Amino acid sequence: MHFPSRPPRNLASDRATLPGIAVCLAIAAIATGVGNLVPVVGSAVPAIVFGAVLGAVIRPGRRLQPGIKFAGRFFLQLAVVILGTQLSFGTVVHIGATSLPVMLTTLMVCLVLARVVGRLLHVNGTLQALIGAGTGICGASAIAAVAPVIGAASADIAYAVSTIFLFNICAVVSFPILGHLLHLSQQSFGLFAGTAVNDTSSVVAAATTYGAQAANHAIVVKLVRTLMIIPVTVGLAVIHRRRGGVPAGSNAVRTEQQHRRMRALRLIPWFLVGFMLMAMANSCGLIPTVAEPTLARVSSFLIAIALAGIGLATDVAGLLRTGHRPLLLGAVLWVAVTATSLGVQHLSGTL
Repeated sequence: MHFPSRPPRNLASDRATLPGIAVCLAIAAIATGVGNLVPVVGSAVPAIVFGAVLGAVIRPGRRLQPGIKFAGRFFLQLAVVILGTQLSFGTVVHIGATSLPVMLTTLMVCLVLARVVGRLLHVNGTLQALIGAGTGICGASAIAAVAPVIGAASADIAYAVSTIFLFNICAVVSFPILGHLLHLSQQSFGLFAGTAVNDTSSVVAAATTYGAQAANHAIVVKLVRTLMIIPVTVGLAVIHRRRGGVPAGSNAVRTEQQHRRMRALRLIPWFLVGFMLMAMANSCGLIPTVAEPTLARVSSFLIAIALAGIGLATDVAGLLRTGHRPLLLGAVLWVAVTATSLGVQHLSGTL
């Protein structure tokens, strides 16, 4: 499945997409119910699992295909835009002195290792990028942002999300125990959880187990960490285009300078521009604080809809053929990010 970096021209008003979207909505609603019952699971993984199982048992017919493709494409991008409403640049400045060094170091280590270890394990480049971004930034949300700009296949997205989920569960179970063994303060554990756990729901689950102060600090760190979506996604877009992943297009009438301007603008996906605008609006107080929890739930539900569509379109047989190597890559990255987060805090004297 290919995800364009521009919004589709025909949205849900196109009647051909409605049946497929309705199926994705139903799966997302069930997945959200599961996530409410078991918060550590969230809604993203159940949505993609239910979709993949349903798609394997009952192959979607032509009537459902347009809506399924639309859901897996547009709703992912829209969810990323709404995610920007959870961020404030004032918050970045407030906690930057303690959290940014840890965040940037763990991200750098994660992305470098994703490339190096991924090559050693013979994991394809797309899956390297998805697992690296998901582990280093913010789980399914980062995968949602990266997938469209690198043309990720549905099988790669499904495997990356499943891999991230597995190690989220490991973190929720083991991190509070590790924190107590290391005698971490509430703030230190909040920084640790916010930088070393991937998915937001799992960050909250792990930090809440440790304490209320840890949870509050971890949530702020996690939201700031989400900002790393921007430079990483734009960087991957540049690399993907230079490798010829997306043709830049041409017109003999335009000058070379115009060509360069056009290419520079097209490197920035529309949904990331929307993401930044929403974050700026939130920083300026244009988004009411009372609306933020609702917007967070909307974003989560949109991601569930999209992942249901991706699951329905997933070639399960092809996913099984992927093998154990991407899972091993995820394990290496998870351990590396955990060790780096604690190590940087220790070196900086904040542990």
